[in-house]
Amino acid sequence: MLLLPSWVAAADRQLPHVVVILADDAGWGDFSFVGNTNLATPAIDSLARDGAVLEQFFVQPVCAPTRAELLTGRYHPRSGVRGVTRGEERMAGSEQTIANVFQAAGYATGLFGKWHNGTQWPYHPLARGFETFYGFTEGHWGDYFDPPMQQGTEFVSGKGYITDDITDKAIDFLRPLLADANSKPAFCYIAFNTPHSPMCVPDADFSRFADRSLTLHGPQPDKEDPTFTRAALAMVENLDTNVGRVLAAIDDADASRDTIVVFFSDNGPNSSRWCGGMRGKKGATDDGGVRSVCCLRFPRRIAAATRLSQITGAIDLLPTLAGLAGIEQTSTRPLDGIDLTQMLADGGTPESRQQLRKSLDERHLVSSFRGRVSIRTAKHRLDHEGRLYNMLTDLGQTNDISKAEPTEAARLQAIARQWREDVLGPAADLVDDRFPVGAPGAPLTELPARDGYGEGGVVRSGKAPNCSFFTNWTTADQALVWDVDVQHPGRYRAEIWYTCPPDSIGSVVELSCGSDRTSGTIGPAWDPPLNTGEDRVDRGTESYVKPFRSVTLGELDLTAGPGELRLRATKVAGSMVADIRRLVLRPVVE
Repeated sequence: MLLLPSWVAAADRQLPHVVVILADDAGWGDFSFVGNTNLATPAIDSLARDGAVLEQFFVQPVCAPTRAELLTGRYHPRSGVRGVTRGEERMAGSEQTIANVFQAAGYATGLFGKWHNGTQWPYHPLARGFETFYGFTEGHWGDYFDPPMQQGTEFVSGKGYITDDITDKAIDFLRPLLADANSKPAFCYIAFNTPHSPMCVPDADFSRFADRSLTLHGPQPDKEDPTFTRAALAMVENLDTNVGRVLAAIDDADASRDTIVVFFSDNGPNSSRWCGGMRGKKGATDDGGVRSVCCLRFPRRIAAATRLSQITGAIDLLPTLAGLAGIEQTSTRPLDGIDLTQMLADGGTPESRQQLRKSLDERHLVSSFRGRVSIRTAKHRLDHEGRLYNMLTDLGQTNDISKAEPTEAARLQAIARQWREDVLGPAADLVDDRFPVGAPGAPLTELPARDGYGEGGVVRSGKAPNCSFFTNWTTADQALVWDVDVQHPGRYRAEIWYTCPPDSIGSVVELSCGSDRTSGTIGPAWDPPLNTGEDRVDRGTESYVKPFRSVTLGELDLTAGPGELRLRATKVAGSMVADIRRLVLRPVVE
């Protein structure tokens, strides 16, 4: 619904297209427009030049919490998002998302890339207001070349390097909408997964950095891995090239004036590298872990070289994008974010602009992760240990001034205590620990290895559950288990995604839930190698991956309510049963 105020010209009342571009693990310092001479990011720099820069923009320390704040305009614990895996990344189905808002206003909505706010219905992006989805739902991906992806809900193979592939699909979505003035406007969320590890990058990009001298370093150069830094910067340059491709598609359609483009990252850098002297990196609640660049271009309403110096955050993007587009945003839940439209574009009354400026000057933003809470104001940061810093003079947070300014320290400590009680306390109760099966509208339910656990020595392939698979399944007394809540009783067809060498084909496996069970035979042989030859830096505890294929086990009847899906072998044909990536349940329509 259009809700532009009367001071907006009639010619500017057309709904604009909206493109949200999110980087993954790129720090504030990973771009040339902020002064990093180690690389060049001309496309992202152009957004800063031609639009607005939110100079003090804050996100959360890790991926899923920031994404939840973009999607809801609310602090992430309010939606039940507490972490990055094993269900803690899921956003309560009762939350209204930015896609819901724009879809209700008549937009075609598409998501391309990394979701990371839930895999099963009602958490899947197609259940959250996105009509088109191409990407993956988990926290990070282990294969960046010809990657396994989802098109809608079906499992497909991408083509080429993952960032290029995501961009191809996003442009395919955008191009017809941009070209046809009579089509729906586009809301396009492009969630890149770089420069997140694994540090895989095409030769053409890495070759520019392989022997490059790094002129800028982080605050602890002895802890910086130059090869990791070079790989990360090469990935950012590749990302920038793809941002440029998106901008070119908008320009080619002569739609730049009528398209809002926003670019930011989800947390601080994923290694110790240059970040403007700030303390902390990904996972930290200090400025280095939670400050991001944010560029917002909308030529119709925002003047080039606009700069907003007040503190802002990911929570502000939903209300601001809706405000810039002139869309009514109604919600039964109060937003934590602020609509920045009057600070970015001319309009309103002098009094209303002054009141908004005062609100921004006096606000505080909260960073939290794993129980650590930090408070940021325009001048100060109270870190998670209660130390106070003057961020205007001490960006590296080296001088604790809590004793010099006890009143301010006490005020912010009280805010942090209240936050723990009012926001963090209830968060764990907002999303069920069990994983839903057969929720209304779900064409299938995917249960990846991440969401289950092994018994009797079955383990995941990597310490990080995301993108891992079950392995070391060798005997009949072992099992793979998923704790589930069956939302809709009925008959389901079960399939598992497996690999197995030729000498172990023929094992019989049984899937049970309650009193019902079904079984099938592992085969044919499928034993591709792990993708160990594409990395610039060793993965360490992260899982290498491989392609998996599916085999149908049969059908079983599920009763509503909590249950335990248990996969075990009734016959072991060789030295192992199989490696398992996921269990998929599809409702059987009579």
